[in-house]
Amino acid sequence: MTTELTILAWTLVLALVQILLASSLRTQETGVKYNAGPRDGGAPPPRPVTARLQRAQANLFETLPLFAAAVLIAHVSGSEGDLTLWGCWLYLVARIVYVPLYAAGIPFVRSMVWLVSLAGLAMVLAAILLQ
Repeated sequence: MTTELTILAWTLVLALVQILLASSLRTQETGVKYNAGPRDGGAPPPRPVTARLQRAQANLFETLPLFAAAVLIAHVSGSEGDLTLWGCWLYLVARIVYVPLYAAGIPFVRSMVWLVSLAGLAMVLAAILLQ
């Protein structure tokens, strides 16, 4: 398996971690009985950190399909190289750094880290399109 595919797999692990983080905090807030039930009644709004983790998760899910598709296209088309390798690493590392920054409510730096992840995705796309 190529490094790019391995990085994609670790990005999926990150997605699972983000799901578990947000859902476990939310379960602490609403209780196991509510969470395991049909959730027909209204729940209290999430606390700030929980809401931030939910938004960070949603943010990852906005670009993850694009990243996965780009990595797979690069692999199938034989476009993998330095540009895809560095792009994949940038995407994954930035997405990892993004989570605690968002949870802590740190503005501007969080947005810059998001831009780094987007640059990583753009690098993978560039490798495909400039082949």
